[in-house]
Amino acid sequence: MMTDSNLSRRGFLRGGLAAAATSTLLAGCLNNSSSDNETDGGSGDPYTVSIKPMGKVTIDGVPKTWLANNGSWADMGIALGQQPPDGVWLTDRYHTQYYDAIPGVSVDKSGMTQLYSDGISKEVFYQTGADVHVMDPNFILNRFKGMSQNDIDQIKQNVGPFFGNTIFSRGYNWHNYRYYTLYEAFEKLSKVFKQEQRYTEFKSLHEEFQQTIKSSLPPESERPSVGIFWAGGNEPEKFSPYVMDEGTSFKQWRDLGVTDALAKSDVGNLHSSRTHVDLETILNVDPDVLLFRGHEAQTESEFNKTLVSFLKEHSVASKLTAVKNDMVFRGGPLYQGPITNLVVTERAAKQVYPDAFSDVTLFDPKAVAGIVNGN
Repeated sequence: MMTDSNLSRRGFLRGGLAAAATSTLLAGCLNNSSSDNETDGGSGDPYTVSIKPMGKVTIDGVPKTWLANNGSWADMGIALGQQPPDGVWLTDRYHTQYYDAIPGVSVDKSGMTQLYSDGISKEVFYQTGADVHVMDPNFILNRFKGMSQNDIDQIKQNVGPFFGNTIFSRGYNWHNYRYYTLYEAFEKLSKVFKQEQRYTEFKSLHEEFQQTIKSSLPPESERPSVGIFWAGGNEPEKFSPYVMDEGTSFKQWRDLGVTDALAKSDVGNLHSSRTHVDLETILNVDPDVLLFRGHEAQTESEFNKTLVSFLKEHSVASKLTAVKNDMVFRGGPLYQGPITNLVVTERAAKQVYPDAFSDVTLFDPKAVAGIVNGN
């Protein structure tokens, strides 16, 4: 049980962190009423929202402070007009620079808590004292050391509920319950924050976005094969391969209809085997396009001056079709929410299909800003 001093600490943290959160996001004046029968009650009354694996989760009132597992869920909250989360798993993988493409939307993560530090401790949850923890507890228990189911139960009882699902990848053997698509998860979170109208507006914009993509894509026979790898540095000799799945981290590539060069090869998948491959192995597959993750913090120019230049000068890598044809790009983030997905998909479309999309505008940034800011 928490002591009285701990309870007082929690109240102080909630009030202080909520006041200190920084963002240009405005609360807006959208109609936040809910027609979903999963939620009921006013902003100060308890209500329930269902999501796997937790089932029905009771929310004491619309959360003011929250933690997010990663940039996928953090971005959803921003899209719903909320203050940024007080903490995420790894702050350097929450790529807030994507908001630069949306006028009037920004997130300052300089004071954001990083939850992971060579493992995870229950103390960080007590210290932040968030109203809700938007993360899958099974991710914590199966991927990292330091916490037990008993710790999870105590945090739920003494601090706040858990609400989330590991949606970014479908490669984990322990995830034997329902997955959600990006917009299914987004809808769930909109009910937690009672921002269903913002979700509906985003869904409509996203449907138009996807229709524009489909109408501009070249025939399947003219679409390139891609190989997605994690490159841990600017001069790597080993690479972690990704076989595309239905997880949200590959959404832009699925929507763009590319062929996964690794899917039919004997190269393993990072999520299931934690395998690494060398450049000779990549050359045997030889995708039309090479996409390297781990470089989202770099600009396009920085990426080209470092990793791409290294590949062009490497005795093996220089033989790769993608390197010879200047079709080597950043592979996009592991974690993407609705705003991030729009930005990185448009970037990817213009890179992979320059002839088809060079003059096509896939979405209106001002329309996105209008939804976020409640205008």
